[in-house]
Amino acid sequence: MKNLKIAHRFKLFKMAIQKIVILGPESTGKSTLCEALAKHYDIYYCPEYARQFLTDNGLKYNYEDLLTIAKGQLTLEDEWIQKATENKKNTLVVDTDMYVMKVWCEYVFQNAHTYILEQINQRKYDLYLLCDIDLPWTQDEMREYPDPKPRAELFSIYKDLLINQNTPWGIVSGTGTQRTQNAIQIMEQHLNML
Repeated sequence: MKNLKIAHRFKLFKMAIQKIVILGPESTGKSTLCEALAKHYDIYYCPEYARQFLTDNGLKYNYEDLLTIAKGQLTLEDEWIQKATENKKNTLVVDTDMYVMKVWCEYVFQNAHTYILEQINQRKYDLYLLCDIDLPWTQDEMREYPDPKPRAELFSIYKDLLINQNTPWGIVSGTGTQRTQNAIQIMEQHLNML
């Protein structure tokens, strides 16, 4: 009975939090933007699980690893939702969601796990912020696509996904504080940011 109460309470937690997802190709400032928005609004952000997984397990990955990463991302997101709720934060910024996992699977392996597709349909978010490719690519051992062509292809894939779903979204461009201000403007147009 106790577990049912906790599970029910956790479902309520999940419904009470506004969730903003930051997505886009690699090296577009997603993590930096998450940190800046969390600081600006005094809220939490859920980091990207893939970076932790690849640091712990090595940079070579396979198709099955992407399913493990997807599940790890969702577990991490649920933990941050609970933490935000417990600390009376009404908004959570999420660095990466299942759209990112879908794109990653399909771009590298031409296939996406059913679990990821199911989670796209089940998980609900309040706003997507798509990071533009107007920032220069920065070297990082975990990044795979330094050339402009794949970055542009990936940006177009993300944009098409967002066009064809119902959650509000916007493109975040600019550099430094201008990029953060552009994201804030989009957030305040679409959400109750108190």
